[in-house]
Amino acid sequence: MGNWESEGPFEEVPEAHRASPREGTSGGHRLQDLVKSRMSETSRTAFGGRRAVPPNNSNAAEDDLPTVELQGVVPRGVNLQEFLNVTSVHLFKERWDTNKVDHHTDKYENNKLIVRRGQSFYVQIDFNRPYDPRRDLFRVEYVIGRYPQENKGTYIPVPIVSELQSGKWGAKIVMREDRSVRLSVQSSPKCIVGKFRMYVAVWTPYGVLRTSRNPETDTYILFNPWCEDDAVYLDNEKEREEYVLNDIGVIFYGEVNDIKTRSWSYGQFEDGILDTCLYVMDRAQMDLSGRGNPIKVSRVGSAMVNAKDDEGVLVGSWDNIYAYGVPPSAWTGSVDILLEYRSSENPVRYGQCWVFAGVFNTFLRCLGIPARIVTNYFSAHDNDANLQMDIFLEEDGNVNSKLTKDSVWNYHCWNEAWMTRPDLPVGFGGWQAVDSTPQENSDGMYRCGPASVQAIKHGHVCFQFDAPFVFAEVNSDLIYITAKKDGTHVVENVDATHIGKLIVTKQIGGDGMMDITDTYKFQEGQEEERLALETALMYGAKKPLNTEGVMKPRSNVDMDFEVENAVLGKDFKLSITFRNNSHNHYTITAYLSANITFYTGVPKAEFKKETFDVTLEPLSFKKEAVLIQAGEYMGQLLEQASLHFFVTARINETRDVLAKQKSTVLTIPEIIIKVRGTQVVGSDMTVTVEFTNPLKETLRNVWIHLDGPGITRPMRKMFREIRPNSTVQWEEVCRPWVSGHRKLIASMSSDSLRHVYGELDVQIQRRPSM
Repeated sequence: MGNWESEGPFEEVPEAHRASPREGTSGGHRLQDLVKSRMSETSRTAFGGRRAVPPNNSNAAEDDLPTVELQGVVPRGVNLQEFLNVTSVHLFKERWDTNKVDHHTDKYENNKLIVRRGQSFYVQIDFNRPYDPRRDLFRVEYVIGRYPQENKGTYIPVPIVSELQSGKWGAKIVMREDRSVRLSVQSSPKCIVGKFRMYVAVWTPYGVLRTSRNPETDTYILFNPWCEDDAVYLDNEKEREEYVLNDIGVIFYGEVNDIKTRSWSYGQFEDGILDTCLYVMDRAQMDLSGRGNPIKVSRVGSAMVNAKDDEGVLVGSWDNIYAYGVPPSAWTGSVDILLEYRSSENPVRYGQCWVFAGVFNTFLRCLGIPARIVTNYFSAHDNDANLQMDIFLEEDGNVNSKLTKDSVWNYHCWNEAWMTRPDLPVGFGGWQAVDSTPQENSDGMYRCGPASVQAIKHGHVCFQFDAPFVFAEVNSDLIYITAKKDGTHVVENVDATHIGKLIVTKQIGGDGMMDITDTYKFQEGQEEERLALETALMYGAKKPLNTEGVMKPRSNVDMDFEVENAVLGKDFKLSITFRNNSHNHYTITAYLSANITFYTGVPKAEFKKETFDVTLEPLSFKKEAVLIQAGEYMGQLLEQASLHFFVTARINETRDVLAKQKSTVLTIPEIIIKVRGTQVVGSDMTVTVEFTNPLKETLRNVWIHLDGPGITRPMRKMFREIRPNSTVQWEEVCRPWVSGHRKLIASMSSDSLRHVYGELDVQIQRRPSM
């Protein structure tokens, strides 16, 4: 069976297969000579001065190592079975075993051994006779992919050592008993993250005897935020609990003055999710040798979570048409999405920014990279990263939609991943912005990051990856420009405080909101803020229009408006206040434009347009109330029921133009979740989901989704119709398998109403011990 050229998958014979001088057996030296002669004999086709080794970019693809590699003919009378033979291998891989508990991998629904790199774990090997260190020589080997090479980290021979050394692979014998040997194996904190095949190789004077391929000994190695030498090391235990081990999160959305929340089931420990995350990297054809680097892994992940240009996980859709797929608001978590992608091997329909962020967070946490979702309120999508959001107005004050190309998202969700950045100057490690929503092309693909949050704050946008784009998302100015009929443009107003108004993430250990705006930007008006902006401009984030001093002098009249709390299906009021700060008498012509808008700031349809005149006495103020009727907006609602109001006013005497815009998110009915029965691991409990239709119309094709990590697998139920003011109920019997604080999450979507949502906190008790 065994010559190296035909059987071995190696580019060359690894160092590990040469016996070391201290092995002390003549057989060891003969094997060393054999290997050297084999290496000199080996000839392979070379292209352009390099050996032709096929790309090694699939964790799933594999070649078996030969079980017997001999140095020619074995002399008569020699029985290889007389040498040390492996009879079985024990990996201590149950979730209560020390390997999984010590490595914080006991939550994974996976019966294989899962360990984190840079940390020791136990392996027991049973032989056919007692092991004698004076004459027996064996070694553990780990192999990943199809063309293993030691110098690429895809073939790892683990030497037996007297003491484990920090940062290096090694195996120390910690127990010898009868025919068994127990090893403490330590991996390198830089090793590839993925699923390795394990072998035990025994050296004899006549060659190598190796265990045959056994899937039961396959070992997953993950990133290790608990290991100081790992690039993702996080030194705070509460943060590790939150950003690696928490499988339920909170996503903030809505509008800065009306912040909404929804829980999201990351489900990174659920059955099949770890394999799917490895499959995502295989689909990207990511070289295995790069999979130990969190910079590369997060960048590939940001490209692969969206389906644009690479057949990735999720198809984005912002057009309110979700035929042949699930509306983005109906998802309750990542598990259904990832498992469907793995089983169908096709992109899943549909996602929007918070769905992309939820799935990407699962991918990162599952592999062991600390990650969190952040929401930026009033997020600039600056098409050319010129740090300006240009809103063009007609001379009468209406928005010129042909010239206005930039858009301001009510909110935008992306992710942060924690890692060192040895490729950047000191100080730019830590949280990195990574975004999988397909917005702009980066190096030929739709992806974004990792961009150092610290570098963004200080305006150092010259450092990779995609820092200028993220800097513009949080730091752009909003500029109102009048496009005159003679072709000239006049800057009417510059709002430097609107974009990046508030940046938040979930607090550690709770469901509340943590304000992290100051990690991205200095406070408006501070000296440091101007310096950061000037630094960004110096590095090429260019403002083509010099707005300094261009603006007209401030008007004597102030304008503001408020939108009453707006409930779906109900009328509400909008009140506009004009305040005259001078001794002059003014007449004003004002315009109100009300649009249904996508949360991305792109208008779908104008549902109300109103013009009115106002007379202002000196040093006085006046309020104008506008009634918005339900019938005006209900017919064309979108995914998130966001209404955008734009008020412009012209002071007739001075020709000054005042402009203000605000969005409001309609208050939507909730789903009610109730629980009956004992809330104990392994015991049945009944979950009831209830929804009442508040509208004056019948809802058709209603899907209700229910999810609860550790309580129930994701499920859904269809209701053909729900009449006005009627209630539907859905009961399911669940049997929890995880104790502690859990959540039940439900969502509802129909043809005419979406983003209906509900959740319930549940405390699951451990099963009482007998």
